[in-house]
Amino acid sequence: MKKISILVPCYNEEENVIPMSEALTEVMVKELPGYDYEIIFIDNHSTDRTRERLEMICSKDKKIKAIFNCRNFGQFNSPYYGLLQTTGDCAIPICADFQDPLYMIPRFVAEWEKGYKIVCGIKTSSKENKFIRFLRTCYYKLIEKMSSTEQIEHFTGFGLYDRSFIEVLRSLKDPIPFLRGVVAEFGASRKELPYEQQKRKAGKTHNGFYSLYDAAMLSFTSYTKVGLRMATFSGAIISFISFIIGVVYFILKLVYWDSFPMGMAPVLIGMFFLGAIQLFFIGFLGEYILNINTRIMNRPLVIEEKRINFDDEENED
Repeated sequence: MKKISILVPCYNEEENVIPMSEALTEVMVKELPGYDYEIIFIDNHSTDRTRERLEMICSKDKKIKAIFNCRNFGQFNSPYYGLLQTTGDCAIPICADFQDPLYMIPRFVAEWEKGYKIVCGIKTSSKENKFIRFLRTCYYKLIEKMSSTEQIEHFTGFGLYDRSFIEVLRSLKDPIPFLRGVVAEFGASRKELPYEQQKRKAGKTHNGFYSLYDAAMLSFTSYTKVGLRMATFSGAIISFISFIIGVVYFILKLVYWDSFPMGMAPVLIGMFFLGAIQLFFIGFLGEYILNINTRIMNRPLVIEEKRINFDDEENED
C-alpha cells in the first residue's frame, strides 16, 4: 500500500490546527481509502497554544505527528525541513490556515498515479486582497523576466512531490532553500493544476511586508544576476550622461562667459542623484553578499526541540 505524507507548517495557528487535522483525516479516510498516510505538523516556535493543541491531537491519533522547532527558523527553512522528514511515497505540503483547498489533494494524487513526479497547484484566482494579488502578479512577472531559469507563476509550494524529488531536495543541502525556485529548476515530469486560493479560516496572517520582502530578495539573489548587471549598466550610462552634460556646460560657459551662470543647483542635484544611486546598489549588492554569507556558514535548516509519534528507526535528518 502506498503511503501519502501531508506536511502542515504552522506558526501561531491555535485556532486552525485541530480543524485542519480533522479535515485532512476525513479526506484521507473517505476520498483516498486505498492509501496509508501520515500527517506531520511542523511548528515554527509558536507563542500561543498551538503546541499544546498539537500534543493533544497527537495523543489521540498516532498517524498525526509533530515536530517542534527550538526557535523560529523562518518561512522557508521550516517547511523545507519538514518535507525532508516525510516517509511517504509522496509528500503534500499544505497551509494550516485553509487557504490551500483540501479538495485538491485527491486531484494531486490522481495526477501522481499517472506518472507525474511533481504536481503544482497554481493560483489562477484568489479571495485575498486584490491589491496584494496585483503586487504578487507584478513580482512573479518581474522575477520570471529576470531569472536565468524558468519560474512558475503563482506557485506557492502547494502541490505533490514524489519521493524521488524529496531525495533531490535532501541532496542539495542548501541552508536557505527557496522551494519554488528549486521546483522550477530541478523538477522534472511536472503537472500544473489550477485552483482558487481560499480566505484564511481563522487567525491573522503572518506574512507582513518584511516576510514578503525577504521572499523577494531570496528569489532575486538566488536566481537572477540582474541586480548586479543593473549596477554596472547604470554606472556606465550615468557616467556617459554626466560627461555629456559636463561638456555642454563647459561649451556654454565659454560661449556665454559673462551671461551664463554656472550655479550650485546642478552640482547639488547631481551629487544627491549619484549618491542615491550608489546607496541603492550598495544595498542591493549587500543582499547578494548576505545570501552568499549565509550559504557559506552552512548552518542547519532547523534544530528540533521535540518530535511526537515518530518511530525510533526513522531517519532524523
